[in-house]
Amino acid sequence: MTLPASPLGGASVLFDLDGTIINSRTGIIATIHQVLRDMGHDPDPEHDLNWVVGPPLRDLIGEILRYYDDTRCDEAMERYRQLYETTGKLQTPVFEGMREVLDTLRAAGATLYIATSKPKALARSILERHGLVERFREIYGAQPDDSGAEKPELIASALRDHKIETHHAVMIGDRRFDISGAHANNIRAIGVAWGYSGAGEMLEAAPEAIAATPDQLPMLVTAQFHAAMRHVHATQA
Repeated sequence: MTLPASPLGGASVLFDLDGTIINSRTGIIATIHQVLRDMGHDPDPEHDLNWVVGPPLRDLIGEILRYYDDTRCDEAMERYRQLYETTGKLQTPVFEGMREVLDTLRAAGATLYIATSKPKALARSILERHGLVERFREIYGAQPDDSGAEKPELIASALRDHKIETHHAVMIGDRRFDISGAHANNIRAIGVAWGYSGAGEMLEAAPEAIAATPDQLPMLVTAQFHAAMRHVHATQA
């Protein structure tokens, strides 16, 4: 996984966290099941929870509670935060190959950011645990109460705070929220196939490219960055 010297100088690459860099599904689902038990429910093994990685916490907890005819969303969210902070976040291995992807992109001149629906402090804690936090210029995430978790706003904040021009940015993620958030900000998006998107979700979201494996990302990022630059030059000619 090598690139020519500095092919990404001036490029900013925004990464989703869950399902893109870290494999967090096991920890999230285990935490949800414990929340349900603590609230008096017997988790239904037939209830498909593969979709829960990606949406803002309030959305996913509300949807799960509706399945059990329960409306105690705030209580469930608070219990989820307590449990995930102590046990769930420990079940978040880095996807094989992603550490090398981050290093390759940085060596090629790109500046990296995180844009995640997770609370910012929690995302930082997970990245620190894996020795990855220093690879990112800044982490964008939700507030401690899980507000501010929408991808369009997170991406917009990164672009605004660091004065990143849209043709210099690429977003990478595994869910439709990542792709639509990128497109809402007029930047290109790359979907990843190893995350938690549902059947057909990524194709319907229509990213500019889809990576089947992590080692495809450096070349795809380079191709999208240069395509965006060519488009800008063509429109200015």
